[in-house]
Amino acid sequence: MNKPTVVLGVAPTKRGFLSMEEAKRQKDAFMAVVRTVKPDSVRIVDIDDICENGILFETDKISPVVEKFKDARIDALFLPHCDFGEEQCAAGVAAALKVPTLMWGARDERPNTDQSRGRDTQCGMFACTKVLRRFGVQYSYIWNCETQSKDFRQGFENFIRVAAVVKAVKTLRIAKFGARPQPFMSVMANEGELATKLGVTTIPISPNAVAARADRLQQEAASDYAACREDLKTRFETSRTPEKTVDRIAALKIAVKQLMEENNCSAGAMECWSAASIFGAPVCAVLGELSDLGLPLACETDVNGAVTMAMLHAAALGEDGVFLADLTIRHPENDNAELLWHCGPFPYSLRDPDSIAELTDGQERFPLKKGGITLCRFDEAGGEYYLFGGEGKAVDGPETTGTYVWFETDNWKRWEEKLMFGPYIHHVGGVYGNYKAVLREAARYLGLTFDDADQQGIYSL
Repeated sequence: MNKPTVVLGVAPTKRGFLSMEEAKRQKDAFMAVVRTVKPDSVRIVDIDDICENGILFETDKISPVVEKFKDARIDALFLPHCDFGEEQCAAGVAAALKVPTLMWGARDERPNTDQSRGRDTQCGMFACTKVLRRFGVQYSYIWNCETQSKDFRQGFENFIRVAAVVKAVKTLRIAKFGARPQPFMSVMANEGELATKLGVTTIPISPNAVAARADRLQQEAASDYAACREDLKTRFETSRTPEKTVDRIAALKIAVKQLMEENNCSAGAMECWSAASIFGAPVCAVLGELSDLGLPLACETDVNGAVTMAMLHAAALGEDGVFLADLTIRHPENDNAELLWHCGPFPYSLRDPDSIAELTDGQERFPLKKGGITLCRFDEAGGEYYLFGGEGKAVDGPETTGTYVWFETDNWKRWEEKLMFGPYIHHVGGVYGNYKAVLREAARYLGLTFDDADQQGIYSL
C-alpha cells in the first residue's frame, strides 16, 4: 500500500525569564500525546540536541534549528507554546521554512497571584500569530485547550492530514494514460496551470505501452501476474466473464502499476472505455484494484478527478481506498439521497461485506458498505481553482449495475445547487470518514477556494 507520510519539525518555545522547570513539564506532557497520534504516518524531528530541554527561547538557536529542519526536509512545523513563548524565535524559524505551521498551547490552570506568576500561554500566542502574519507565514491553530483533551488530539491529527494533503498536491505526478474521450469536454484540464500554480505534473503514458507491457507479462508468465490472476479469481465471482478476460485484467493491473511506479506517479487518469480495444479488456476493475494499493486512478482521463482522488487519499492517510463516482440519479424514495455510480472501478475493499463481488463482462459489480463518506471535487474555471467538499453517509437503496452507493446528505437540494452552479462536472471523489475540516484547511494552504457543501450558494428557481 502506498501510504502518505509527513515529516514534522517540532520546536517548542518558552519565554526566556519564565520557569524552565514548568516549561519542560508542559513539553513532556504534550510530546507524550503527539508521539501516539498516527505514529506510522508521522516522523517527528525534535530539537533536543540543539536547545536546552529541546525548547527554543534563545535567538542564537534559530539558525541551527532551521538548518536541522531543512536537512530533514520537513513537510510541516509545530510550534507548541510551553508558556508565553518567544515570538521572535518561533516566527524566525517559521518564516525561514514556509511550510504548513501549527500553533497551539495548553490552557493555563490558574491566573497570576502575588505569590507566583502563571504561564500566560494564550496571551503569548496572540502575540506570536501577529508576528507570523507579518512574516507571511500561513498557519493553523488548535484552540487553547488542555493537553489531554480530545480537542488537542483531534486537532493535531487533523493537522497531520492537512500537511499530507498539501504535500501530496505539491509533489503530485499524475500518469495520464491516453486522451480524454472525444465527447467529454467536461474533463478538460489545464495541465500547464496545474504545474505552475500547484506543482502538479502530468506524465503522458500511451495505452499502447500498457497493452505491450501486459502482453509481455502474459507471454513470460511472470510470477506477479500469475499471483494476481489467482487472487482475482479468489475474491470475485467470475462466471459471467470469459477466463481470458480475467487473465487480461490481471496483466493490465500489473502493467499499469509498474508503469506508474517507474514514472514516480502516485495517481493517474485513465482513458478507459474509449481505449478498451487497445487494452484488450475493460480496465474498470484495474482502477479499483490500484486504488486499494494506494494508487488512485480517475476514469475517462479526468485529470482534475485524479487530483481530487490524490487529495482524498492523503486526507485519509491511505487508510482506505478512494473512488471516483458519477453523480447519476436521485433516490426514488429519499429526497436527500443520490446515486454515486460507475461502471465498475470502485475499490474491492469498500464493498458491502454482505454482497457478492462479481466481474460481469470484465467489469466489477457490487454495492459499497454503509458508513460516513466525505465527497469532494477539485476543479477550475477562468484560472481559479476550487474545492467542493461535504460529508454524508451511505444508505439503503435499489440495486443497480456496476459499482455504486446511495449517498444521503442533510439537504441534497443545496448540494445539487452548489454542484450545478460551481465549476464542477459529473465526477466526484469519495472516501469513507469525515474529512471536510481537513480539506477546508488544506485548500487554504493551497490557495484554493473552498466551496462548503453545508453553506447555501446560488439558489435554483
